[in-house]
Parts: sequence; C-alpha cells; structure tokens
Amino acid sequence: MTISMYQASVPRLANVLGNLCAILDKAQAHIDARNINESALMNYRLALDMYPFSKQVQIACDKTRSVVALLAGLEVPYYEDNEQTLAELQVRIARTIDFIQSVAPQQIDGTEDNDIVLKVTREEVCYKGMQLLLGHSLPNVYFHTVTAYNILRHNGVDVGKRDFLGNP
Repeated sequence: MTISMYQASVPRLANVLGNLCAILDKAQAHIDARNINESALMNYRLALDMYPFSKQVQIACDKTRSVVALLAGLEVPYYEDNEQTLAELQVRIARTIDFIQSVAPQQIDGTEDNDIVLKVTREEVCYKGMQLLLGHSLPNVYFHTVTAYNILRHNGVDVGKRDFLGNP
C-alpha cells in the first residue's frame, strides 16, 4: 500500500489544526474560569527570542495553507496577522482548514517531484514537492503547534498529550 501526497498532507494538517482548535477551547475555558488577562496569554513567549503564542498559531496556519496551495499550483491565500483573541485565532484555524479541504486530491497527488520555489528567510529555495511537504512544511506546522501547546501548558491550561494528538 502506498500513501499519496494528498493523504500525507491535507488530512494530517486538518487533524493537527483541528486538535489545536480544541486546545484553544480549553484555553478559553481556563481564561474564563480564572479571570486571566487574555492579552497577556496571547503575547506570552517561552523565551525572549521566540514568537508569542498568537504568532505560533498564525504561523502553523500559514505553513499549512502555503504547502497545500504550492503543491496544488494555487496562489497562497494571504491572511493578515491581526488576531488578538483566542476566538479570532479559532476563526483563522477554521478558515485554514476550510481552504485546505477545498483542494481536491488530484490537485496534490503526483506532485512529489515537482520543483517548488519558496522564500525562506528572504532567500529563494527550490524544493521537490515531497521534500517541501515532509522536510519543511510538516515539521514547521508541528513545531509551531507544539510551541503554542507548550505555552498554554506552561500557563496552567489543563492539556496533555492526548489533546495534542487528538484522534489521529
């Protein structure tokens, strides 16, 4: 049995972001129950040189939209980074999931060896489709998602490994 580029991308990415959405539900309940300053949480970072919580979620969504669009040969949808609440981040996640699920499998399958140019730190880097998906984009989505999870966990939100994994 083989796994297709579509199977390795859209369902997995939708699952990760769906799990993140459920984690944000728990974060909202935590904030509401303890009367915590939501802005402080949105701007919390684990280290001074790391992005804050809100940016972690934004980047996870950006990398998800980017890889699916690039593999499908579509223009990458642009979302302004202006979310200031968990509810607004939930909308961003939902929009991202809606976009990636609108892409048909036949638009992505067979793109393993396609040349795809991506700007990485202001430099153009050429990837093959498989390399972009497995070596760049999926690791980035997981990195930023787990960093957002860790920020919430560090701030007392009752989340665990099962919340991160969800129902794979």
